[in-house]
Amino acid sequence: MAAAGRMELAELLRAHGEAYLAAHALSRAQAKAWRAIVACRTKALGGHVERCGACAAIRHVYHSCRNRHCPKCQTRAKEQWIAARQRELPPVPYFHLVFTLPHALNPLAGAHARAVYEALFESVSRTLTEFGANPRWLGGALAFTLVLHTWAQNLMRHLHVHALVAGGALNAHGSWVSSRRGFLFPVKALSRVFRGKFIAAIQAQREQGRFGSQSHFTDAAWCELIGELRRHDWVVYAKQPLGGPAQVLDYLARYTHRVAISNERILGLDRGQVAFRVRAGPHGKGKRVEHLAAETFIGRFLQHVLPPGFKRIRHYGLLANAHKSEQLAACRVAFQLPEPDAPLIENLDAFMRRVAQIDITACPHCRIGRWQLIAAITPIRPDWHRRLATGPPRR
Repeated sequence: MAAAGRMELAELLRAHGEAYLAAHALSRAQAKAWRAIVACRTKALGGHVERCGACAAIRHVYHSCRNRHCPKCQTRAKEQWIAARQRELPPVPYFHLVFTLPHALNPLAGAHARAVYEALFESVSRTLTEFGANPRWLGGALAFTLVLHTWAQNLMRHLHVHALVAGGALNAHGSWVSSRRGFLFPVKALSRVFRGKFIAAIQAQREQGRFGSQSHFTDAAWCELIGELRRHDWVVYAKQPLGGPAQVLDYLARYTHRVAISNERILGLDRGQVAFRVRAGPHGKGKRVEHLAAETFIGRFLQHVLPPGFKRIRHYGLLANAHKSEQLAACRVAFQLPEPDAPLIENLDAFMRRVAQIDITACPHCRIGRWQLIAAITPIRPDWHRRLATGPPRR
């Protein structure tokens, strides 16, 4: 089936929103993300009117939603994140590890996302911290960042954490111990420890009553799930060592502010079928087009909306917020580095010139004049927005 021209996620939600909402309940987080994505850069959020000082051309500029699930609002957030991290990372090689949960856990994650995601972060961070502290490997405190992803290319649930780990550790004497083996830690050992810690974490959560009393989490079903988890090896994937902080941040930024699907991957909508691009192989080689019914596509996207307030990017060890200033100061002493420069506050005009090589203050019509603010645009909430906000109680 041929796609009928490219479209954005917001257009898809507008076109099939009524039908989807009539048959499906949304969580509060999903409803908030839906409203933001559909309203982004439209009259619903307001904006302002500008006029060119030379040719008198008029343009309307609408506000962005800044929701972390919106495909259109991640570029500036990503660049600001990179700028903040540039002042922190030690000047060493870095390793990229990926910790993946078995798909047998997908039903549990669908019903109790926050608990499962927390267990994933806890088990990965404790595993890496213990390996780093072990004198057999490094014998010190690591510096690492974890980023949660919940999706596969086809938008099915695929829970995994990307770990960016500095290739060394700061020992108790204030010296930096570098990895000397060409790899950080053995992945088979990591996977066994990771599996044990994750199972222990969800066992503790169940004892605390965090998984409720649904019939599919009875004692028998739970024992069967735990047996299934222990029966197979888990996947920890280690990529090749990366370069220094500049290369690392450019690389990690591909993962930190990614959403479940970008607008560039949505090829179009034809007779109720969404065409979108996915990788053809497991290692990103080649592309193919997949088709899904619009309702199925929307449902798959919404299952990746995070619980309210949940942090999907977290820093540990030397980068942990609790003692970051002291730890990074010790790193600078170990590497004989000066204090970093104060962070620069970059406005939107400067950001667009640097990232997109676009001067947004210049009129593209006459190429002479500058845009001048002449009026504000009051937000206008459309009917669908009010219905989504005040409709029947949703889970």
